[in-house]
Amino acid sequence: MSVDIREEALTLTALEGHAAIPIAFVVDRILTVTLIDDGLGGMLLTETVVDDPYVKDYDVTDEPASWPDRFDTSNWGLVCARQDGARAGGAVIAFDTPGLGMARARNNAAVLWDIRVSPGERRAGIGSALFRTALNWARARGCEWLAIETQNVNAAACHFYQKMGCTLGAIDRFAYPGLPGEVQLLWWKALAGDY
Repeated sequence: MSVDIREEALTLTALEGHAAIPIAFVVDRILTVTLIDDGLGGMLLTETVVDDPYVKDYDVTDEPASWPDRFDTSNWGLVCARQDGARAGGAVIAFDTPGLGMARARNNAAVLWDIRVSPGERRAGIGSALFRTALNWARARGCEWLAIETQNVNAAACHFYQKMGCTLGAIDRFAYPGLPGEVQLLWWKALAGDY
């Protein structure tokens, strides 16, 4: 069993191939945000078991094929992981994109826009390899930071980003008005030094 990770041209066909890898996951635990002293004392994140687990699928509301219609993707990158020749995962990195607010108007930051691993291949190191490749991609373009957005309903992703050396930089409890139970978590990874 060998895994090959390499950059692909970000075309509509490549995005459709990327989307063929399911990003859906079971929400069986969340990170509950508790304000301390009405927020003046900070916030506390506590992992809580969900009584009625459900499936969350980001592709239902934001399918990859729609990205070129919404953003200038000419500075975006796509890395693909293939295991024994079959697509097993991928990551999309956004850089220098007008209207993409996650980089917080920094011209020295890239955004890990999307990362996914086939369900049968999860927890086998492919996600870590994709993440490291995304870091190298951003670093090669002179970036000093990688920004990543996730939500409190994706506790596994939060633990993954923490394991990869990211720092939780922002918590926005009001980012998703249509999803009042979801909280935006913005992670940052410094690209200077070893990782």
